[in-house]
Amino acid sequence: MMVHLPLSCHPNPKKVLVIGGGDGGVLREVTKHSSVTEVVLCEIDEKVIEVSKKYLPHMSRGFDNPKVKVHVGDGVEYAKHHPGEYDIILTDSSDPEGPAECLFEKPYYELLKAALKPGGITCSQIGCLCLDLEHPIKTCRQFCREIFPVVDIAYVTVPMYTCGQLSFMLCGTDSATNFKEPLRDFTSDDLQYYNSDIHKSSFVLPEFAQKVLQQ
Repeated sequence: MMVHLPLSCHPNPKKVLVIGGGDGGVLREVTKHSSVTEVVLCEIDEKVIEVSKKYLPHMSRGFDNPKVKVHVGDGVEYAKHHPGEYDIILTDSSDPEGPAECLFEKPYYELLKAALKPGGITCSQIGCLCLDLEHPIKTCRQFCREIFPVVDIAYVTVPMYTCGQLSFMLCGTDSATNFKEPLRDFTSDDLQYYNSDIHKSSFVLPEFAQKVLQQ
């Protein structure tokens, strides 16, 4: 979902940057989009990639796609040196404590905006509505609205994740972007979850979440 939501809302996504995501699952889904010509994965821990390739072949098969380039290193530093280069930037990070904390702060999103082409879109893992609503979800949404003209929150059912649910924050550089309405009906034979109806409904937040975000 963190792949198909933003890519389905971009008119022609060609270059994609993935920060984190060393298990290869995001890569696998990005390469299902025929418009994509290049995907760069920045993973700071090479062992994550090695273990995934060894024990999670179904997930890590994205590494075998010729469109994929792997950069082992800090994704923040990589983005600093590639301004205005990407149509889509996906942040598939760990939770907002410890080493990933900087990926939930305002300077990081300012950096992402600078690395996007005009009309570019970011999508980031932003925690669970039940546990992380005040922070990082609400706080990140607030400062991202100072950076991007369009910001929205979506969520998805993930049985193995905390509380069985995971949230995403999408930010767009084009004020005309409407994340709730995909620009095309993306389909693939091996999609297990995403479809255009799920896309639209993922932005319908529970009442408790809407009340907090509207404060």
